[in-house]
Amino acid sequence: MIYIVIFGPPGSGKGTQSERIINKYGLTHISTGDMLRLEMKNGTELGEKAKNFINQGQLVPDEVIIGMIKNKIIEVENQSKGIIFDGFPRTVEQAKALKELLNQRGEQIEIMLDLVVERQELLNRLTKRSETSGRADDTPETIENRLKVYEEITSPVIQFYKSEGCYSSITKIGAVEEIFKEVEKILDPVLLV
Repeated sequence: MIYIVIFGPPGSGKGTQSERIINKYGLTHISTGDMLRLEMKNGTELGEKAKNFINQGQLVPDEVIIGMIKNKIIEVENQSKGIIFDGFPRTVEQAKALKELLNQRGEQIEIMLDLVVERQELLNRLTKRSETSGRADDTPETIENRLKVYEEITSPVIQFYKSEGCYSSITKIGAVEEIFKEVEKILDPVLLV
């Protein structure tokens, strides 16, 4: 299986580009937030563990998340060409845990695709999105906080994947289709072989 990580700050277009990648290349989408909700809804052992942490206002530990990812990989391994991770890993520790999980399977992350967008453009996009979507997490205060968390906690993951030799970035700003053309230049040689 082929594993891709799509990466970038809030408002960088990860969700939009993920949809296009899934449609073109036939990858399975793994969003840890979606997985957590599904596991809890289905009352699985991991879902119950996650629910206990969430109900106490705590973050779900990495080992629970990695357990869910392992289960999902096993579930789709004979039905999918590969997986795109969206919103994971968020920390260097999670990136290391994912690497270890894939190493146990004799696999690795092929590409970490970083959608690089300047801070002011992110603020503009997220503010505009808040006006149209009504998302509760798009208030000016939460936007600033989410960008700060990304810069302090999540962005070090970039250096981890650079050292792994699988980092690619897209710095183009423009229409969704133009950005996807840049995505294709990176993914076509790996996924259309």
